[in-house]
Amino acid sequence: QVQLVESGGGLVQPGGSLRLSCAASGSIFSINAMGWYRQAPGKQREFVATITNGGRPNYADSVKGRFTISRDNAKNTVYLQMKSLKPEDTAVYYCNADVVVTTRSTLNAWGQGTLVTVFS
Repeated sequence: QVQLVESGGGLVQPGGSLRLSCAASGSIFSINAMGWYRQAPGKQREFVATITNGGRPNYADSVKGRFTISRDNAKNTVYLQMKSLKPEDTAVYYCNADVVVTTRSTLNAWGQGTLVTVFS
């Protein structure tokens, strides 16, 4: 019904940058909040950042000042610009969205994840 597809993960050295993208498609009427979560090996999934449909961001303390979330409502896409990456940022990054579908019901959708590896 709704698909989220992430892209932009990869290998980067400490201090480097990456930009993740997540495009939503399917039976979409509108999208409320969109966000990013991550799961490191052996750890639980954790919140990274969210953004409202009005563009108001919220960040985890661990990424404040280094990551920037943004969205393009016309493209149903959310971005995560990551700078000053650290080895502890290594994780699978998942996109999340609260979607109002064409039947006007709401569902919470997840992407399949994209791997970010910060290595020294």
